[in-house]
Amino acid sequence: MRTRVKICGLTREADIASAVQAGADAIGFVFYPGSKRYVAPAQAAALRRAVPAFVDTVALFVNPDPSEVQVVLDHVGPDLLQFHGDESVQDCTRYGVRFLRAFRAGAPGLDTPDDLATVCRAYEAAAGWLFDSYSAGYGGSGQAFDHRLLAAVRADVSARPIILSGGLNADNIGPLIQALRPWAVDVSSGVETAPGLKSADKIRALMDAVRHADDGRSSLAPSAEE
Repeated sequence: MRTRVKICGLTREADIASAVQAGADAIGFVFYPGSKRYVAPAQAAALRRAVPAFVDTVALFVNPDPSEVQVVLDHVGPDLLQFHGDESVQDCTRYGVRFLRAFRAGAPGLDTPDDLATVCRAYEAAAGWLFDSYSAGYGGSGQAFDHRLLAAVRADVSARPIILSGGLNADNIGPLIQALRPWAVDVSSGVETAPGLKSADKIRALMDAVRHADDGRSSLAPSAEE
């Protein structure tokens, strides 16, 4: 088992190169105008050309108008859509494109393990469920959430792949991977020098921490003979 890594909020070609060289599995473009990491579709289309084969591109939206999503689909061609606001199931599935559904753990109605799991189950068509912290904005706050809220989701055998986000960095990501065993992690502010400006050193440190955690997790797994 290997933990996949998405680096989100890319705004510069050099940062894409740093993420790819460090071994990131996916990079994310933010199409939410309220974010300091926002990129216009034309800018994202140019950046998209710097993403090599076998690295996914994810387009993040917050309560978008369908026409906004369609422009990105037409001009950027992302591999996945990520819905980070209050989008309904229909809002997420209407494009016929694979998508991630983000949930702000701790928000009203998502503030107990059972409530969070119940809301998640409605999005069974998602390619993954992403869990971020609840804040006044939508993502990129650098704040963690109470991971005990994931208890019911983690216990659900029908749960979609779990993607952990919210306040992750090279210092804290290893213990969280070993404790929670997510399918993937999604990091933005934890590898930045300023919003939208990534640090190659911080990206490398994060990827090293993820690999170290995976190695430790493998050593704890029972062998086939046990």
